[in-house]
Amino acid sequence: MSPNTTSSTGKDKLIADEEEVLQAVILADSFNKRFKPLTTHKPRCLLPICNAPLLDWTFESLALAGVQEIFVICRSHAELVKTAIKNSKWSKPGAGLKIVPIVTAKETFTPGDAMRDIYTHGIITSDFVLVTGDLVSNIHIGDVVREHKERRKTDKDAIMTMVVKQSGVNHRTRSKGDSAVFVIDPETSKCLHYEAVTGYPPKKYASIPREVLNEHPEVEIRNDLIDCSIDICSVEVPSLFQDNFDYGDVRRDFVHGVLTSDLLMKSIYCYIAKEGYAARVRDTRSYDSISKDILARWTFPLVPDDNHPGGHSYEHLRGNKYIAKDNSVILSRTCKIGNNTLIGSKSQIADNAQVAASVLGQRCIVGAGSVVRNSYLFDGAVIGPNCVVEHSIIGSGVHIKERTHVERGCLIADGVVVGPQAKLAPFSRLSKRRQDSDEEDEEFEDAEEQFEEDDGDDDESEDGDDEDEVDSELEDVEANQDPEALAKLGSDTNAIIWPLPVVDEDEAIDDLEHPDNQRLMRIGDNASDLVLSDPGSVTSSESESESDDDDDDEHFYDSNPASSTTSLPLSTPSNLVAQADSAVISEFQQEVKQSLDRAFAEGHSVDNAAVELKTLRMASNVSLRLVREAVIAAMVSRIKIIAGGGIPQRQEIASMIARWGGLIDKIGGVDPVETVEILQEYCASSDRLPLFGQILAALYQDDIVDEDDIRAWHGKSKSQGQGVKPASLQDCYNKCWVTGAHMIKQFDEQDSDEESEEDSDEGSETSEPAVKNPVTKELPSAGGNSSEEGSCEESSDEEDEGDTDEDDSGHNLIGGVD
Repeated sequence: MSPNTTSSTGKDKLIADEEEVLQAVILADSFNKRFKPLTTHKPRCLLPICNAPLLDWTFESLALAGVQEIFVICRSHAELVKTAIKNSKWSKPGAGLKIVPIVTAKETFTPGDAMRDIYTHGIITSDFVLVTGDLVSNIHIGDVVREHKERRKTDKDAIMTMVVKQSGVNHRTRSKGDSAVFVIDPETSKCLHYEAVTGYPPKKYASIPREVLNEHPEVEIRNDLIDCSIDICSVEVPSLFQDNFDYGDVRRDFVHGVLTSDLLMKSIYCYIAKEGYAARVRDTRSYDSISKDILARWTFPLVPDDNHPGGHSYEHLRGNKYIAKDNSVILSRTCKIGNNTLIGSKSQIADNAQVAASVLGQRCIVGAGSVVRNSYLFDGAVIGPNCVVEHSIIGSGVHIKERTHVERGCLIADGVVVGPQAKLAPFSRLSKRRQDSDEEDEEFEDAEEQFEEDDGDDDESEDGDDEDEVDSELEDVEANQDPEALAKLGSDTNAIIWPLPVVDEDEAIDDLEHPDNQRLMRIGDNASDLVLSDPGSVTSSESESESDDDDDDEHFYDSNPASSTTSLPLSTPSNLVAQADSAVISEFQQEVKQSLDRAFAEGHSVDNAAVELKTLRMASNVSLRLVREAVIAAMVSRIKIIAGGGIPQRQEIASMIARWGGLIDKIGGVDPVETVEILQEYCASSDRLPLFGQILAALYQDDIVDEDDIRAWHGKSKSQGQGVKPASLQDCYNKCWVTGAHMIKQFDEQDSDEESEEDSDEGSETSEPAVKNPVTKELPSAGGNSSEEGSCEESSDEEDEGDTDEDDSGHNLIGGVD
């Protein structure tokens, strides 16, 4: 056999062999500083999420997908990563995984450098899975691998398949600061163009090469995809990085470069996952989002009470509360544990303390009268009496002393002491002074000794380089401390304050890492003062959703997010309890909204959506009306307002009600009168006021409400706006009531006509009366309603006149009603 024939046979075997070992490469380094100072002495992949290191969640995700051999590529704190791998359950005999840590050169500063190091080591022998060390996923990657290999049989130039997942614009794991536009061939799923999109400054246009549109008569331009950071790569991928040293980032450089290159002639495909969960902890905001998704069981079977990566055992209680099963947790009778909360073993919650939507590690203590909400406490953290911690991440062994307020967005590194009676400004970042870091130094020394014999002098040198970098960075931070700011941290503090990022005007900085864009990626920051888009690019449902988010926060915090004022009184436990109750409802409303967003975006069936909503309601023990309000708001907000109204508007409404109207009665109870009440309440306080009559008619047409229900609603005093404040809202209520009166008048006239017809022709054969079509036809149309109803806000509040747009047909489209 000739050499050429042998080579060809080997390549065919590489593509066709389904029994080969499935390899994966984990890039353990994050190559950014978004978690500093929490990652000063440890890599991000070893930070805990729901009380298990991120790296263990990644191992679990890959094991679930059938991966058999994993290479962990690490540079920073490599000795700690190797120790974690050695102590992991996956390193034990019979675990079914072979995990090999690969320490890269100290010059590795980007994912591209790591890929070039992979090429140098020559460890890849077949198609492999490329992920990062901060991945949480339950997607069956094996299906993607099989599809990739099948595709390679017909397209030898297919070098990568990217896993993405469709999402709504307000999906909480969708990054607002780092997204992308994908241009995809709908027939083949081939990615034709990729363009990274940053959140600030907002990007209004995507630049798509003209040849893409010329060569492909049909394309999909998608900005609704979450990048799962899971790639199936061919063996050629590392060599392409080696040949192109300007490739730093996998997406923005490699994918973009391959797709725009006239020389490489390689293909990249997308796999749009319709089932499963996958997200990467890219920043502190996604850390918060993914933690909540785990607690809400979106990651099943990877959940705290089953298959917990850390090997812990938790009891799952109603409301997605998880308590360690070893009976070591001490909860006071008067403490309050809110929904979506996880409490590790040997932790203690004292009298009148409240913990909600938070994760407590092992051996944590929350003192009497303290409130911990939307926060994450690592092992051994202590919160003193009468403290408030909100939307923050607290490191291991941190001690927050009595009457201290930790504002939203704070990151406090391991071993820090704050207080007493301290007040941290929003988004403060604290770490220990260097002279107080002896324990960390000992930890590093132990880890070094453990691997010294195996790894030799090279690793010792690399570990020393890590420590030199840390010392240099801490020295710079300590040298620029503000004494007045330090004094606010309390008399017993051992902390230093890390400076806020500042941009030098003369310094070139990547848009992704710009401080304003990074605000969209940090926990607790809604960036309300940043203009993220032009008014024309924000839908009414999106703006309403953002407004709802703000309102939900204000229910609990009662303060401006950017304000440093104390938002919860420390001396009135009864007030705290009342606010926490309100916060539980707000949390439930957010969960329902996100569930509905997923249902609409991913096209769930009505039955499946109803099951999710019933589960959420039972878990939170709230009234059925709250669920019905969310369902009606979700439907009505998604009805497009058609310019000119008329038949197209009625068709738009009928389509929405036909698709989703059944959900109103499948959520656990039927109350059509309440349905009309909620519809009136929503329309009267939003820009959907002109559509009230047509939506009500559509509900009537689909048998969701009937004539008696409309009459019963119309007879209530509140339907006329009695007792409704302010006066402008009362007027809007009254306009809905007038529309209802028109419908009832038509019902009466129709009944009268039917009686006359029966009297005049008793002997003739009569057909079944068409009750609903005449009502629908005669109902005031959007054009008829808009001139009267749509002017409610304008006439009642002339100051808002400039914010009210009027289309050509006279429809007043009110941007938002307070």
